[in-house]
Amino acid sequence: AHKAAMKAPDPEPSSIFDFVLPEAYVSTKYPEGLHNQEGEPMKFIDALNSTLKAEFRHNPDTFIWGQDMANKDKGGIFNVSKGMQQEFGKERVFNGPIAEDYILGTANGFSRLRDDIRVVVEGAEFADYFWPAMEQYIECSHDYWRSNGAFAPNILIRLASGGYIGGGLYHSQSPEAYFAHTPGLKLVVPRNPYQAKGLLRASIKDDNPVIFFEPKRLYRASTGEVPEEDYSIELGKAEIVQEGTDVTVLAWGAQMEIIEDAAKKAAEQGISCEVIDLRTILPWDVETIAKSVTKTGRLVVSHEAPITNGFGAEIVATIQQECFLHLESPIIRVCGLDTPYPLALEKEYVPDALKVLAAIKQSVEF
Repeated sequence: AHKAAMKAPDPEPSSIFDFVLPEAYVSTKYPEGLHNQEGEPMKFIDALNSTLKAEFRHNPDTFIWGQDMANKDKGGIFNVSKGMQQEFGKERVFNGPIAEDYILGTANGFSRLRDDIRVVVEGAEFADYFWPAMEQYIECSHDYWRSNGAFAPNILIRLASGGYIGGGLYHSQSPEAYFAHTPGLKLVVPRNPYQAKGLLRASIKDDNPVIFFEPKRLYRASTGEVPEEDYSIELGKAEIVQEGTDVTVLAWGAQMEIIEDAAKKAAEQGISCEVIDLRTILPWDVETIAKSVTKTGRLVVSHEAPITNGFGAEIVATIQQECFLHLESPIIRVCGLDTPYPLALEKEYVPDALKVLAAIKQSVEF
């Protein structure tokens, strides 16, 4: 094998981008989701739980494991997997050890058995504790590329993330920018129960390894109508939540409620905001954001993570390059502070609607 490899010609330079990501899963039945269809009111956590169960019923080769997520009636530290072991058995739903690298490494290995296997893991009880699994995370990211498209780990990594819950240093971080620096994976953050169901289903069915961030603040605080049908929301597509003309305001996950509140306050002062939910951080929807900024000439980006090297910095760099001649003012970021996540000073640390409103006014008045 070594001699054959040494004699083989070098690959063409143009092939370097081949097999970075498999083709995205697109539902043939509901390719655009079911945004306008009425449904039953459902909490964010219940949308996740019911969708996991629906996918387990649909595909008997779907498995899930993680820390404390199959302990009697507990169903994970937040009860997202509640009732699953009782319905699907201990061979498909079971606890892993308190070893995040083991949890993800076994998921990668097990997913290689057959293409129809789908593995869901609770990568850590909180996103803050995922770091021991980073080596295995990197392994998952380049398997498809270095195998020339022969194998992609069919793994969904669920992580409870984000703040605004008084959790302090080890239970409040939003680490998406760390993961976004690694090509070969997809990163998803839903903002409401409708998205929780549609994005989770698409993430499970996608051939690519996906990190699915679940903003823990939304588990029981976010309620909305969810259609009964098994719809999906395509990964990699942002959503224009509200159209506007004066300034584009962008966020994702639990931060959306804050920028929507800021946009309402801005409207009372005669400022029209175009509000966009990024939804998928990697790969992110440059086209939709650039089109919006070309129209409004302004952009405000908000996220919970520290401002320096947060994912907002990537958005700012790309949009100023794509839309430089259309910008009417500098792009502004409203983010967490460059400090560890505080406990007693959480309100001073996190963005809120008034901070976002101030940035909107600063952008429009520039």
